[in-house]
Amino acid sequence: MVINSVSELIKTENLSKEYTNDEVVTPVLYDLNFTIKSGEFISIMGPSGSGKSTLMHILGFLDKLTSGQYFFESKDVSTLSEDELASLRLSQVGFVFQQFNLLPKTTVLDNVKLPLLYLDIPDSERIAKAQQAIKSVGLEHREMYLSNQLSGGEKQRVAIARALVNNPKLIFADEPTGNLDSKSGEQVMKILYDLNTKAGHTIILVTHETYTAEHAQRILRLKDGRLIGDELVPEEVRRKALKNDLK
Repeated sequence: MVINSVSELIKTENLSKEYTNDEVVTPVLYDLNFTIKSGEFISIMGPSGSGKSTLMHILGFLDKLTSGQYFFESKDVSTLSEDELASLRLSQVGFVFQQFNLLPKTTVLDNVKLPLLYLDIPDSERIAKAQQAIKSVGLEHREMYLSNQLSGGEKQRVAIARALVNNPKLIFADEPTGNLDSKSGEQVMKILYDLNTKAGHTIILVTHETYTAEHAQRILRLKDGRLIGDELVPEEVRRKALKNDLK
């Protein structure tokens, strides 16, 4: 089945997920239906245990749905092989996690280069791509610092640069401000906002915080694994959130 809309990057139809452990079945997501267009900034919002991270893992090709369908660029993801899924993870998506997931005692440059090690390109090209990504988050002056020499906010900016280095269509940010002070968190949200509005990246942000979610154009609200809301964020609310970032 092919979805006839080039603007739809993601479409789900009755997407459901359950886990089975020792014959005990635990439902996590129930019959989710939504679309995400290329270039949108979406927040997935809900309390702990609502299924936000599970949904992100499915949309990011890290996990598989149990029933329903998930289309990415009109392709039914369930028909793709493990190699094809791995290729999509490498070339089409970038991930930013709350815990940063940087290699300790490794330079900023080498951390950002990591996703490029799987590509058959000269190391000089890897360095150039990594340096451009580092520059895009304003950390070129920290390029040769070790990751354990950085502040929390700087570590998250390195993680964003690493997510950007392959120029993905889609960036997932899972509670990206959760381990940061308010000022560093605002700086990170400003970077994500600019990546969407100025560079055109599709952003999917997972958060439980209203202020963070309001940087997005739309908020998908989850509760107990069900989609209970899909609402537009008024432009004046987005501008207010961004204004706070710039203080």
